[in-house]
Order: sequence, then structure tokens, then C-alpha cells
Amino acid sequence: MLTLYFAPGASSMAAHIALNEVGAPFEAIPVSFHNNETRAADFLALNPEGKVPTLLIDGRALTEVAGILYYLARRYPDARLMPRSDPEAEARVISWMSFVASTIHPARRQGLEHAMAVYALADQRLGDGEWAVGAYSIADIHLFRLYWRFAASLKPPPGSFPRLEAHHDRMLARPAVIRTIEAEAAVGYELPA
Repeated sequence: MLTLYFAPGASSMAAHIALNEVGAPFEAIPVSFHNNETRAADFLALNPEGKVPTLLIDGRALTEVAGILYYLARRYPDARLMPRSDPEAEARVISWMSFVASTIHPARRQGLEHAMAVYALADQRLGDGEWAVGAYSIADIHLFRLYWRFAASLKPPPGSFPRLEAHHDRMLARPAVIRTIEAEAAVGYELPA
């Protein structure tokens, strides 16, 4: 049994999308930043860091977006969220995941100018293909969630990042992304600044 603890619109959205992509049954439990539910004793017992996402796998907690996305891609290979039998392609997915987590994710907190420079780098790195590493993968899910938030909150001028904008549009057309956004919007977004 899979159980996802998530905060609508937060980084946990990537894990939520991936769960919808793989088609595995799961329970989704929203937690509120506003009500400090990630600091509650029962949640801290699951994840002492008090962060989302937290994915329970038969009661065992797995944390961190990249770890959860990797687990889902490997556990459900028929969803084709990770290249198979190509170590270089797999490494490129991991490289994107590392770039997203270590460079893109903290960029917003370092000011608009820095964030714009980082997203310009991501736009360049994305290249002219449809997806980050050729075929759709967990790297695209992770990248999308952060650009989705950046575009909605900091509102870069249209055309600033043409490749990321096209990627964003392709992601918004995916049924798993649509289902996730609808489910999370129904709960209500309480994103921190």
C-alpha cells in the first residue's frame, strides 16, 4: 500500500504526478503548512524532518522528491518514467534530478535576478527536444513542478524561456498532471512565500 503525504502545490506535487503516471493505487493525505501539520507529532513520527513529500511504502517512509520519483520509476517500469538498459540515459535522468534539486529549487530564494539566470540555464539545457532526456521521464516531472511554481509566482515575461514554456505546456496536457492539479486545487494551495 502506498500513501502520499503532500501539501498542495509544494514540491510533493512531483511525487503526486508520478503516482498518477504509474497508475498504482495510493492514498493521498494532504497536510497544511498554514496549520503547521508538518510539525505535528504524528507527522514528525513518519518524517522527523517535517517535510513533504513523504511516501509510505507498506508503512515504511521514503522521503525527498528525487528518491520517491526514482523509486516509482524503478518499481513501475511499465510506466516508462526511466530509460531502461541504457546506463548513460539513466545517468542523464539522475543528472537532471540533481540539477533540479540543487540548482533550480533554491534559485527562487536567491532573488529574481538569480532565478532568471538559473531558469535561462535550464532553458538552454533542455534543448530543442520535447523532453529532458529524449523520452518522457521523472526528470520532466521534477522540472515541471518547479517551473510551474516559478511561472505562477514570479511571472517571467512571456518568451523569456521558450523551451521551458513549451515543456510546461506539454506537461499541462498530460492526464496525470491534469488529475494532480485538479486534486491539489480541490484541497487548496497554501504555499509558503
